[in-house]
Parts: sequence; C-alpha cells; structure tokens
Amino acid sequence: MYGTANKKMLNMLILDILKRYSDEEHHLTQQEVMKLLKREYGMECDRRSVKNNVEYLNELGYEIPYDDGYWLVTREFEDAELRVLIDSVLSSKSITNNQAKELISKLEKMSSKYFEPKVSHVCAAETTARTDNKQVLYTVSALNDAIEQKRKVHFKYGRYGTDLELHKRKADYIINPYQMIVANSRYYLLGNVDKYDDISYYRIDKILDLEILDERRKPQEQVKGLEHGLDLPKHMAEHVYMYCGPSSPIKLRCTKATIDSLVDWFGKDIRILEQNDDRAEITVRIHCNENAMFYWALQYGPYVEVLEPKDLRKDISKAVHAMCDKYDNLR
Repeated sequence: MYGTANKKMLNMLILDILKRYSDEEHHLTQQEVMKLLKREYGMECDRRSVKNNVEYLNELGYEIPYDDGYWLVTREFEDAELRVLIDSVLSSKSITNNQAKELISKLEKMSSKYFEPKVSHVCAAETTARTDNKQVLYTVSALNDAIEQKRKVHFKYGRYGTDLELHKRKADYIINPYQMIVANSRYYLLGNVDKYDDISYYRIDKILDLEILDERRKPQEQVKGLEHGLDLPKHMAEHVYMYCGPSSPIKLRCTKATIDSLVDWFGKDIRILEQNDDRAEITVRIHCNENAMFYWALQYGPYVEVLEPKDLRKDISKAVHAMCDKYDNLR
C-alpha cells in the first residue's frame, strides 16, 4: 500500500492500473481509475489529475487512447505472443512442474487480468515427463556465464534408477561448453571433452552440482564441427536425436507424402534424386548423423527405406529382424 502523500508516483500508479485492468475490450473512465487508485493504493486524486497524468504517459511514449474510457495499447508483449511463450514453458521437459507454474504466472502478469481466464486451462496442466531436477534454472544461468567467459565447467551427471529417482553417477565431468540448444522440448549442452576432438551433448536437466572452473576452455576452432562456428539450424537438422558424430549423405526411398515429415525433421536441404509421376515413391538424399538416421528410419519404417550407406542399411535390417523375432509368436 502506497501512502496518500506519494503524489509524485501518481503517473506510475495510473500506468499500473491501466496495465492490469484495461485492454482493447475493457476501457476505464476517469472515475473508475480514481476508484481503483483508492482501492489498490490508498491514493486519492481528482479527474483533472488523472487526465494530466495520462497525458504525461502519452508524452513518455505509452499509447493510451480515450474511447469511452482509457486503455493501454503499449505493452511489452501481445496476448498472442504471451500465449506462445506460455505454450513453450508448458511443453518444456527441462524444468519442474512448480518452476513451470511460476514462470507461467509471471508471464500472465505481463498482460491485463482479462488474459488469465483465456489460459486457465493451460496453467492447470501438468506433465509427468518433466524433470525432478530443481537445479535446472541455476544450471542454465551458470552455463550461460561459463560460455560467455569461455571457461570449463565441472559437474555430476544423473541417471534415473528403478526407484524412478534421479541419482548421481560416480564419474566427474569436466567439459568445454560452447552452446546451449533446445531439441525435442529439452535443453542440451553442446560441449567437448579435452581428450577428444569432437562434439558431445549433455542433457541439462540431468546435470547436477555444476561449477564454473578458472581454467579456460579449449578454443572452439579445435573441435570438429565447430571450426567455422556453429550453423545451428543445419546442425540441428543433421542431429535430430542429439547423437554425436559427423553427418553423412543418406539416400532414401520414401512415399511422396513423407516429404512433409522429412521437411519437419531435416529442413529443406533435401535433394530429390528420382521422381516419377506414375509412382507414389521418390528417391531423396539428405545429410544426417547415421546413428540418428538409424532410429528415425525405424520410426518411419512403413514409409521409408534407407538405400545408402550400405552399412547403415544392414544395421537397420538386423534391428528389424530382431524386432520381428520378438513379436513372432503373435503370428
């Protein structure tokens, strides 16, 4: 509660009232602004003061038109933008349910009170796929500092046990951190271990007890795949399941309808090698990590056939036959 003598704060209090109680469909008369000032802040003023202070706010760059009452047009985010941000928090598996609720509550407050009912069904939702690791937000912040300062990090890595709890592994991890990325609704650290020259990935929601070290990280130019910087869209398209290792040209035969899924997963860097209007199949070439393609091809098995490389094709064939043997008793 603000004291009634704080008249110098009147314009900021009016701005706060307009933020919370007005939007395009809900306008506030001068009398309604005065009542809310009295109720919320114990501040009394007259209509002239309301009018003058709204004019000051307009001069400061806030767009506050009068149409049967005042309403605030200028906001940091539109309601549709806030909805996108809230949906992003909701779909994230890298934070706990409580952290997600707190973030959504903060985002709600960036619009008027009339926005909250529009997303009430979203705010109440929970997902059982979220992490239990309460250190995630600290870890993200610390990793951001380490990457900016170009320093190594030390941490423990967790793994879920049969008790469904996250347990620390005994090993210590000392990593050169370069980038944090989001894939499949999870946060990953893209880094490198000193004795290797390639990229490695770490689930940030499984990182525990992270510490920034004084030692400088390995120069990025010494890591394969990062010599010329990180082309993130290309990197993500070629490592769809976040497997380490180089990308290879992959030749696929698939149905024409599968092109939609190929673009979803690998972007538009797809070369069509064969296309026959009389057939429902096409042959394409993409670049992808072979380990990732192994699992992707199994996922889309009814619609996709890997033609090359031959070794990958053989590995998929073995996996398909092994799966067939498991379900053979159903025949």
